[in-house]
Amino acid sequence: MDRTKKVKRILVTGGAGFLGSHLCKKLLTEGHEVLCVDNFFTGRRQNIHSLLDNKNFELLRHDITFPLYVEVDEIYNLACPASPVHYQFDPVQTTKTSVVGAINMLGLAKRLKIKILQASTSEVYGDPSIHPQTESYWGNVNPIGPRACYDEGKRCAETLFFDYHRQNNVEIKVVRIFNTYGPHMQLNDGRVVSNFIMQALRNDSITIFGDGSQTRSFCYVEDMIDGLHKMMESDKDLTGPVNIGNPTEFTMLELAEKIIKITGSKSQIAFMELPQDDPKQRKPDITIAKKNLGWTPNIDLELGLTRSIEYFEKLIFDKTVKNNSSKINYERV
Repeated sequence: MDRTKKVKRILVTGGAGFLGSHLCKKLLTEGHEVLCVDNFFTGRRQNIHSLLDNKNFELLRHDITFPLYVEVDEIYNLACPASPVHYQFDPVQTTKTSVVGAINMLGLAKRLKIKILQASTSEVYGDPSIHPQTESYWGNVNPIGPRACYDEGKRCAETLFFDYHRQNNVEIKVVRIFNTYGPHMQLNDGRVVSNFIMQALRNDSITIFGDGSQTRSFCYVEDMIDGLHKMMESDKDLTGPVNIGNPTEFTMLELAEKIIKITGSKSQIAFMELPQDDPKQRKPDITIAKKNLGWTPNIDLELGLTRSIEYFEKLIFDKTVKNNSSKINYERV
């Protein structure tokens, strides 16, 4: 910790989620006070269990679709389910979290005259017609499809951020997050890395949608959190949007084969029909992040997957112990 820096009270919405919990830990490590807000739809207490005894950490159960009246110095707005399994479970609530939640958090930032970071997504690009995707690309999104609650919700949130900036002079930071993975993902997360790892660890068939040629770029969570933090600390004139993700591209088939190799799994690969509006390719152009933030990802896929697999193995073991025990009450996974 740099003791010359001002200690800030920082609000992290979605702070008990996958990314939010890692961000809370980083901010605490730097000596800041953290107010973690989560409604626990996808967030879990286990993710922040190690932080609860920290005197600088405060947990508040709250849904940001309702107004929040607190006093803070900065806001990271990460609240929103991010995997299709979760955001399609209640699509209306997903849209409300992105849109109404953004209005509430921007209103708070306006009242307090503080800066606010929006965790947007590469999904704003939809099924892209340019490759790799630059921040100037407007996207190719189906506004009435099954993914629209998330895609269009995040696009509208970006609109609100820039309108609050232009109309009310709110200091904003908008980051477009590309596929991220690592510890604190849920067993039933529904995203491709967690799905493949769980299937491999159980020696089940690894289900690939389509022919396996569609691509994604995978960023390890530690690198992602570093990018979010660098963006928040950047020059006032850098509003974004800024792509944060790993530009190294892999096909779904390559990802499955890597996970089978690392786990030593006996899993076979099974091909299934591609879901509606599923992007065929996804790769960030991170030129702006490199130039303006000095940020590039450092952890390659093999190392990141190894760490993630170790985490999932422990989760499975803990869950098995809990289910087989009649004497000990373990915390819910």
